Amino acid sequence: MTRTTGTTQGEPAAPGKVAGLLLAAGGGRRLGGRPKALLEFRGRPLIEHTTHVLREGGCAPRYVVLGAASAQVRARTGLRGCVLVDNPDWPGGMGSSLRAGLAELASREAAGVSAVLVTLVDQPGVGAEAVARLLAAHRAGARLAAASYGGERGHPVLFAREHWEGVARSAGGDRGARAYLREHAAAVTLVECADIADPADIDTPDDLPLLD
Repeated sequence: MTRTTGTTQGEPAAPGKVAGLLLAAGGGRRLGGRPKALLEFRGRPLIEHTTHVLREGGCAPRYVVLGAASAQVRARTGLRGCVLVDNPDWPGGMGSSLRAGLAELASREAAGVSAVLVTLVDQPGVGAEAVARLLAAHRAGARLAAASYGGERGHPVLFAREHWEGVARSAGGDRGARAYLREHAAAVTLVECADIADPADIDTPDDLPLLD
């Protein structure tokens, strides 16, 4: 497990606020076209639950990328305090949503934001404690960080500001930031979260018991 950190250029800025970026654009193709954002978890839509996880874990501001059924998501959920980003290219995969979210965050030049933490809407077992652990790693100096589960890299992932452009360039299809993290593996701090989180995701009807 790598515990070193690094940067791509120049001296890194001191850790500041960490923005939360929730990717919630998927159409649930393998769920029969049920958008994952609107699945119910603990009495509310899964997207609402996950934005609360980001807030409780310490992320501010919070950005949410929408795609499939975005009008329904806006009408049926309470996402007050979040910046909503529409991704018209959502059928192209998670990479397009990651690019859209990073572009919106960069365009706003959020004052005092030194990093972004990226999480997925379809992992209800990843809670605020995992988010907080990654933020603590960033405050301790990590510029690239990822939750790990038994030593295997997973989500959430954290990118300091100097990495955003490179991550966006490499993101494509459903691989998200995988290629960038692999290329910069020596600089990634792995933050073990298996004791507090379950990274299982909801892809098919067989996974729906994860919402119980």
